[in-house]
Amino acid sequence: MLFTPRAAVAALVSALAIVFITIDANGLAFFLANQMKFAILSQVFNFFLPSYLLLLLLTFVAGMLGWFRNRWVALAVGVVASVVAGSLSILLQLIGKDLAQVPWDQVLDSLLSLNTLFVTAATVATVTAAPAIYRRITGASGKARQVALVRAPAANLAEGIVTHVSRKPVDVELANDQWDAYVETLNSCGWQTVEVEPSNDLADSVFVEDTVVVLGKTAVIASPGAESREAEIIASEQAARKLGLSVERISKPGTLDGGDVLKVGSTVYVGSGGRTNGEGIRQLRAIASRLGYTVVAVPVTKALHLKSAVTALPDGTIIGYAPLVDQTDIFPRFLAVPEAHGAAVVVLGDDLLLLSKAAPKTAELLGSLGYNVVTVDISEFEKLEGCVTCLSVRVRS
Repeated sequence: MLFTPRAAVAALVSALAIVFITIDANGLAFFLANQMKFAILSQVFNFFLPSYLLLLLLTFVAGMLGWFRNRWVALAVGVVASVVAGSLSILLQLIGKDLAQVPWDQVLDSLLSLNTLFVTAATVATVTAAPAIYRRITGASGKARQVALVRAPAANLAEGIVTHVSRKPVDVELANDQWDAYVETLNSCGWQTVEVEPSNDLADSVFVEDTVVVLGKTAVIASPGAESREAEIIASEQAARKLGLSVERISKPGTLDGGDVLKVGSTVYVGSGGRTNGEGIRQLRAIASRLGYTVVAVPVTKALHLKSAVTALPDGTIIGYAPLVDQTDIFPRFLAVPEAHGAAVVVLGDDLLLLSKAAPKTAELLGSLGYNVVTVDISEFEKLEGCVTCLSVRVRS
């Protein structure tokens, strides 16, 4: 479960909408059934007030869990929450009474008759209004898709390649927990995660970003610079095709890792270094130019990939950790961040950024610039030179 300001607002507004719709429907039904006497409205409201409050609480929690993203899940939430909440007002009438003397047949009849409309109204509101409101606020509304390709860690994750750091023991179980939290973070921020078929013998395959570059509706299948990673592109291409993306590819002797590719509007910066060579850049430039993009080559000698050193904010400003950047003057606007792990951010919305928990000073800096910053702990992947961008491929269409 991810507690972000946007998720909290979406959950609260959705829950309030459910309750207000239920109050209106409930009141109208009793008003019409009692010869349109206005006095009945306050009586009904007071009687169901505990149920309304419990319904508000239950649906708010469901919203915070992200359960309004899917209408079928929302339907289940509506049924369960409304039955539980609707029963509360009637059951409260039993407090202080001798249960042996309670006419249980009448109680059951009341539960069924009085709650029918309450349950119906709350369920309909939960499956219709709540998902629409939730998606609108979290940024997952409309026809545009926000999909993130992810790939579960391999069993041999600890054997992943390290180049610019010393090898440290990797806790694979903790890494799996961190990956689950990362995926849930994407989901909670309005992104639909799609899993690429995992492979237990491809140690670096969790870093799915390196296998494919998405330019609009085209997926450019990478040509990994490390021979041990070449098999990773097979499943990524299959996943890209299932999303309806057209496919281009980088071919040997060209090499290109997706982590070396940074898109900023129609400009594509490509890092030239250990994993991406000149021929790979040449092939990408040819593909990108046909699609309306301009490729700018950037030297990378101090980090594994370009996006280990720099990424971009929604306004196009390039941020990076200066000691890892070969030439800052290549970028029109460059903002230095105080931590190495703060160089990589994932843009999840117009003002929403995903950042490593290992960069608190950078999170504070970006927050002061008006961005909402969500942090995740990916310490086990950082031991393998991974960062928040490496663990997913974002597809907007």
